This record gives sequence, C-alpha cells and structure tokens, in this order.
Amino acid sequence: MNTLTKLSVNTDTTPDTNDLDGWVVVDGNPTMRTWALHTNSDGTMLSGVWEATPGTYHATYTAYEFVHMISGRIVITPDGGTSVTVRAGDAFVVEADFKGTWKIEEPVRKHFDFKL
Repeated sequence: MNTLTKLSVNTDTTPDTNDLDGWVVVDGNPTMRTWALHTNSDGTMLSGVWEATPGTYHATYTAYEFVHMISGRIVITPDGGTSVTVRAGDAFVVEADFKGTWKIEEPVRKHFDFKL
C-alpha cells in the first residue's frame, strides 16, 4: 500500500465543471471547476483542487471540509451568522451542517479535503 501520495493538477485532466451538489447560484454568473485528485484507501477522504469565478452561491454542506486558499477572496456568511472573509494563504474548516453564502469576490483556487 502506498503511504505517501504527491498531488498535482494535471493540465491534461478535464475538471468537473458542474456546480457542486447543494450549491445554488444566487447572484451573478459564477462558474466552478473541480479536480478530484485522491481518495484515501478506506474511501473516507477526498482531496483535490477547486476553482471558481466571481459571483455568489448559497451552499448547503453535508460533509466536513478543510480548505487551504491558494488564490482569490471569498466572503462566507452562515445563514443568520457573521461573515468571514478568507483569502490566499488562509486555511479554514466548514462543518457538515453549514448553510450559507459564498460570495466569490476574486477568482478562487483552493485545495480541499472532504471527509466523506
């Protein structure tokens, strides 16, 4: 079994360009691209890269996510909660029961890890 995997986006690989399940556009015309790069051996974690263009989504999460921002800026506002701005270099987590908006203010590229 391989115990170390180096991940990189292969430009020959076509990303998934569908909006994520539970994500609905509420302002603008944002688009997203997702590269699923690795699933761990027991199938409980998914790692990859996500990109999005400016606009706003309302997101409903069903899985925990760890994020490291590579580039861009997003204002994330939980329904009924306080906004948080994240930008290049920031790391954050989103709990599985999150519901709220992601206002993408600058084109975004991020690494993600989902607990499945």
